[in-house]
Amino acid sequence: MPEALVVRREAHIPAPPAAVFALLTDPEKILRWMGTEADTKAEPGGLYLVNVTGARFARGSFREVVPVHRLAYSFGWEGSDIVPPGSSLIEIDLIEQPPGTLLRLTQTGLPSAEQCAGHAEGWAHYLERLGQVASGRDPGPDPWLGRDGAA
Repeated sequence: MPEALVVRREAHIPAPPAAVFALLTDPEKILRWMGTEADTKAEPGGLYLVNVTGARFARGSFREVVPVHRLAYSFGWEGSDIVPPGSSLIEIDLIEQPPGTLLRLTQTGLPSAEQCAGHAEGWAHYLERLGQVASGRDPGPDPWLGRDGAA
């Protein structure tokens, strides 16, 4: 797989891995930093469904769940022929680095450099919001609300 078609992001999150894991898997906690609706079942084969901006649902299924350490789930957009549900893979590793957590995210399976750039931008935006929530701050209304991204 060409390295150009891989999205990589790292973020230092000011919370322990267990808290970050919960913010990534618990539907109510996901909505604090991303999305308007969420339905997840963090177990292998379990559903990942998040209406990210109120205009588009991301859908996939969990492939690997190692509580407080690692998540892997398929990912894509409902109604998209370019990045359909389950067509890419997101892997997230949580590494304890007191006083917080290093989050390492890799997304593979995207079809083009343009899609990688768009998803990298999205992850940068939402990981910033995740960090704010993890530190106890309110990130405020999502400026991307209503954005459909057309992927």
